[in-house]
Amino acid sequence: MTEVQTLTHAVISGEIRRILFDSGDGRYAVLRLADGSGAEHVLCGPLCGLAPGQNIEAEGRWEKHAEFGNRFRAEKFRLRLPSTPEGIKRFLGSGAIPGIGGRTAEIIVDHFGDQTLTILDRFSKRLQEVPGIGPKKAEAIIQGWRESAARRESYIFLQGLGITPAYCARLFRQYGERAPDVVRANPYRLAEEVDGIGFLKADEIAGALGIARDSVDRMAAACVYTVNTLVGSGHVCCPEPELLRQTAELANQKPERASAGLEAALERGLLRRSDGMIYTPLLLRAETELPKLIAALATARRFAGQSLRPLAGETPVVLNAGQLAAVEGVSRTPLSIITGGPGVGKTTVVGEIVRRARAAGVPLALAAPTGRAAKRLSESTGVTAKTLHRLLQFDPATGRFTHGTGSPLSCRLLIVDEVSMLDLLLAQALFRALRPGTSVVLVGDADQLPSVGAGTVLASFLASGWFSVTRLTQIFRQAENSRIIVNAHRVNRGQLPENLPLRPGELTDFYWIEQDDPERAVELIEKMVVERIPARFGLDPVRDVQILTPMNRGSCGTISLNARLQEQLNGGDRPQFKLGERVFRTGDKIMQISNNYEKNVFNGDFGRLGRIHFKEKKFLVLFDDGRLVEYRFEEAEQLSLAYAVTVHKSQGSEFPAVVLPFLTQHYMMLQRNLLYTAMTRAKRLLVLIGSQRAVRMAVENARLEPRFSLLTERLVELRRRCEEAFRNAP
Repeated sequence: MTEVQTLTHAVISGEIRRILFDSGDGRYAVLRLADGSGAEHVLCGPLCGLAPGQNIEAEGRWEKHAEFGNRFRAEKFRLRLPSTPEGIKRFLGSGAIPGIGGRTAEIIVDHFGDQTLTILDRFSKRLQEVPGIGPKKAEAIIQGWRESAARRESYIFLQGLGITPAYCARLFRQYGERAPDVVRANPYRLAEEVDGIGFLKADEIAGALGIARDSVDRMAAACVYTVNTLVGSGHVCCPEPELLRQTAELANQKPERASAGLEAALERGLLRRSDGMIYTPLLLRAETELPKLIAALATARRFAGQSLRPLAGETPVVLNAGQLAAVEGVSRTPLSIITGGPGVGKTTVVGEIVRRARAAGVPLALAAPTGRAAKRLSESTGVTAKTLHRLLQFDPATGRFTHGTGSPLSCRLLIVDEVSMLDLLLAQALFRALRPGTSVVLVGDADQLPSVGAGTVLASFLASGWFSVTRLTQIFRQAENSRIIVNAHRVNRGQLPENLPLRPGELTDFYWIEQDDPERAVELIEKMVVERIPARFGLDPVRDVQILTPMNRGSCGTISLNARLQEQLNGGDRPQFKLGERVFRTGDKIMQISNNYEKNVFNGDFGRLGRIHFKEKKFLVLFDDGRLVEYRFEEAEQLSLAYAVTVHKSQGSEFPAVVLPFLTQHYMMLQRNLLYTAMTRAKRLLVLIGSQRAVRMAVENARLEPRFSLLTERLVELRRRCEEAFRNAP
């Protein structure tokens, strides 16, 4: 890893001589600055929107960088206009002022000298005195200078509120020249509308503006922030008393002020109240609509599954009793769930359903939440499977899925794999796109982690009574030879994995290396990935080996491990660019960490970073499904290095080899379903690095973190009403 030694806090001022790098998104720039003595220094940090010739005063710290030497890391800066003719020439000629280029700047400054900026500010009509500048050109220069001056004053005002230059750039991208007026009117609006500015940052800005701590605007924003924070943790809603408690605690105000804020948020339509719960409007609509969509499918008199029959004249596929019940259940009910752990034959069941559907001529579609899961489904069935987002076809122009209530999918049988990943909003979008008479088969492992997004959809479906549920439990003989599968089932039953003794030179697919010292564990991980696994199993350390870890932070977290593995596996003189403190290199293993509908790439998609075009500030990513996608440098915030990813981010994926650190330092995350999910991601090899204590803590912790949601209750209640209406029908 690159060593950086940070020194004491300092202030530096001077004239910008050259911009060495600008990320383009307002977050990071590198520049060369000459101080009052003429000595030049390299500055880095949120220094965007500057130009050569400008004078600045920056606050920050000196640091010694092993690769770049001494440099000044700026935390904030203030603009100072240049005072010397040479500095004024560089400033005006830098392109910072529309209408003034290098030659024009030179003749203006030669005419007015060090009074040039005063002339532009106060006596701008005198520009016509300059040879070669007529009335039209003078007016263009004056207009450009005024716009530049207004932007400078806005930056000074916003930075005076504690808003960093990087956030200033975001505000101007969002609101244009109205940015200062928006901030003055209601800084809490920023928390809802500007990426990266949450309630806490907006609250700082409001404090600088003198807004009262108990104001209704502040408390309404605190309520919205609290709900959104819970949604980010997987909750769909929040009980009203709990919301008021958390909001009062967050804002350090009395509960009655939180109540006033909640009523304001409800009145403004920012939140919704239903059955004692508080929702965002989007999630309340989803939770109330989804049961109706389920009921419409479940009550169809004719559905596609009724056409599925055993194939005549072919050697029948050998199925055990549970598998046969799962296949035949599709013919008896339009809604089916097939669940079970690894090695119990879910793939065989899906293959048989697909064969029967194709023989019967039933139009079918196969889908999964992630690209890797869709690819596996395609390979196992011989039928092309798509991700759910691609199946539903998001339209960037409208911000909606193409397929929905008014434009349903053409399939009559839909099979969806890895449904433990299905969150509430995606489930709503999916079932909106299905017409009555469509048969739906959901396949997944109910014991895995719930979805990253809001809700516990699979658990609610299983408990609702609307679906025919088959739980496969018998492990097939070939799967019994896999220590990965056997040990995953042991963990799921609350037992420790078995680490069987091996003869010298004997290989297996499961190893448990007992270690709880984080630094020693990191050394073991590096050795496994870089040396031992490639040498002993012939697997590529980047393409085939995946580190899964419970957390992002810590020495065995994704951030630290990715930095170390990047240097080990993809170091050297490869082309690279920086976004903030993150380095991206050609050849890096990366993962998309947010949905980008315009590029048709989604959260959890893996790929490799390809060619970097420095002049255009763009780069290419080759994703695992073969698509080549172009990004701008600032869009790299949508990506992360993926040599190591969290267990949550690995859902829906399988990897030839998994290295899994599981230490007591991860105690907050040590749960049975997390360990089980991580183990079931490994296909050919699993190396567990952790102490008995840590693994035992996880195995014995089967308590599921509750998620606030009323989906189960709404599904059950609607089913009760439907059954009652059926009984009372004439």
